[in-house]
Amino acid sequence: SVEEYLAFEERAEGKHEYFHGEIFDMAGGSPEHNAIAFNLSSELGRQLEDRPCQGFSSDQRVKITRTGLYTYPDLSIVCATPQFDEQRPRSLLNPLLIVEVLSDTTEAYDRGAKFEHYRTLPSLREYVLVASNRRCVERFTRQPDSDDWVLAACTDPEGAIALPSIGCRLELARVYHKVELPAPSLRLRTELE
Repeated sequence: SVEEYLAFEERAEGKHEYFHGEIFDMAGGSPEHNAIAFNLSSELGRQLEDRPCQGFSSDQRVKITRTGLYTYPDLSIVCATPQFDEQRPRSLLNPLLIVEVLSDTTEAYDRGAKFEHYRTLPSLREYVLVASNRRCVERFTRQPDSDDWVLAACTDPEGAIALPSIGCRLELARVYHKVELPAPSLRLRTELE
């Protein structure tokens, strides 16, 4: 049950997702993943200092009420009064923007089923995916008065991507600052040539 999951989660050393009676372990990230998440948190925190927005790290659980998923995004931002459920420990209900740093093991889930869950959040306006194996930031934006989402991406190491829902910009040079990315595979290099 949800109550059993929340009680388990309060005692657990790691983090776990919950969906329809099942608990799923959330493995720790790679050094690249963790450095990128730190850079994102630092950069967006700096830009949001004088704005009425609040950021949350990956330790803040988010509840997707319509589907029943409990999960831990890498970063979530609220620009209204944060709303939490009544249970302990409390889960955030109204993120405006969610960021996930991709890994080889989570990329398909973050792009697919997890995004389907996130799209049911009425408050969510932007979903940002940040690659940890190459320089690439993708932003999905919910269109006004619609359930349609539009993709914008940036792969230019000197480029940036705007986050209009929170009035910020992510410069790739800052997102990937001091992050040593793996060399492109031979297959990828051949495709690019």
